[in-house]
Order: sequence, then C-alpha cells, then structure tokens
Amino acid sequence: MHARSALFDLYGDHLRARGARAPVAALVRLLAPLGVQPPAVRTAVSRMVRQGWLEPVRTDGQPGYALTTRARRRLDEAAVRIYRTDQDGDGPDAVPATTGRWDRHWHLCILREVPNARRREQLVSQLSFLGWAPLSDGAWVGLRHDTEVDQILEVEGIAADRFRAPVGNDAVEFARRVWKLDDLGASYDAWLAEAKALVARADGEVSDEQAFAVRSELVHEWRKFLFVDPGLPAELLPAGWAGARAATFFDAHAARLGHAAGRFVDNCLTVH
Repeated sequence: MHARSALFDLYGDHLRARGARAPVAALVRLLAPLGVQPPAVRTAVSRMVRQGWLEPVRTDGQPGYALTTRARRRLDEAAVRIYRTDQDGDGPDAVPATTGRWDRHWHLCILREVPNARRREQLVSQLSFLGWAPLSDGAWVGLRHDTEVDQILEVEGIAADRFRAPVGNDAVEFARRVWKLDDLGASYDAWLAEAKALVARADGEVSDEQAFAVRSELVHEWRKFLFVDPGLPAELLPAGWAGARAATFFDAHAARLGHAAGRFVDNCLTVH
C-alpha cells in the first residue's frame, strides 16, 4: 500500500470524524501496521501539502497536519460513494446510493481543444473520479452538472462547452456500453472473492491492531472503485447488479471491524 493512498484512506475513514487532524507521530504509528515506513509517511505528507490536500497545524503542542477545505469536501463526497448501500434494502439487492439525484438527462462536456497525452491522462483520472465517461478524446458524459468539472477544466486551462440532453429509450444500453458495465461487474465479482479471503483473517478474536489493518486493506481496495464506478441510479443498472452484492458485503464487514479499528486509532492519537 503506497503511503499517499494510505493517508487518504486514513484521513477519510477515521481522522475526518476526529477533527480531521493528527500529529505526525500518530500518523507514523497508524500506518506502521500497513507496512508503511516513517520516511515514506513524511514524504507523502509533504507531497500532499504541496498538492493542497493537507496543511501544517499544531495538535496538542505537536507538529501535525489537517485536511484542507478542498480535501474535506472531496472526502465527504467520497464517503457517500464508499458506504453506499441502501440500509433499508434487501440484502444483496440493496440499491447503491448516488452522490445526487439524477434529473434523467445526460450532461455533456465538449472540449474545445484535445489536450496532449500528459494533460489528457490527468483529465481522465479526475473526471472518472467524478463519474464521467469519455465518448471520445474531446467529449465526456456524466449524470449531473458538477461544478467541480468546471474547476478542473479551469485549473487545466481547457475551454469546454456544457450541454444537457434528455435520455432516450436506449438509456440502459447506452449506460452499459459507455461505462463498460460488463467489465465493471466482473471486477466487482473478482473483488468480492478476494475480500472474502481478506476478512477471514479477522474472524474470531483479533487485536484492535489486526482489525485496523484488515479493515484498512478492505477500504483501500474498495476505494479503487471510486475511479471506475460512476454511481449510476438503479434504473440504469443491469438486473442482479454485482456492485450491489459487493457493496452490501463491504458495508457489513467494514462495520463489523469498525469498533476495534476505531479503538486502535484513538489509542494511537492519545499516545505522546
């Protein structure tokens, strides 16, 4: 697990609800069970400060780092998509939650210029995280008018036109093709098989540290779907959607391990 990814997971899953800050020494202690060495933690923290995700603070008289406003907003949005099953649903058929109500329109973004390979790669990563899919090198489709898309384009210096079009009778087939739902469903099934083996390591009586490590790895692997799953509404998903089964499994075991993992985090934060 890379230190930067582990830090994002840690802040998003635990520290966001604990003041969104932590001393450097606590960050080192918290990432140790994940195999992340202290120099890697400090290097990743410095990089995240330069990128505007963290800012230096004093915590209980110790040097530490807190989430920036931008990072809090991003992690709040990510949390909705990470813990996404409808708790009133029926087990494996629970419907994934989306980050906003769908207005039954496709939202289109047409770039006025096609960026070079490096900028295009950055753009693909950022827009995919927001649930948008490429129709071509210069055209993207999403489910809602994300203002963050405008912010990304402004930062990248790319001009674009935005449109809204009503969905047609082929909406389900269009979504299946554009967002590659067949491949995504297969990825969910593969993840579920691996996740079952992972959480088996935390069956029975385990230490708080073990629960934290297993849960952290579970969250880390699940979080990768943020970049490939757009969070489509149920009416656009295939029957028996594999993502719903996987989400139900994830939520159940994240909750099962959550109390012990939380105790480990609290202990690490209070040690001086």
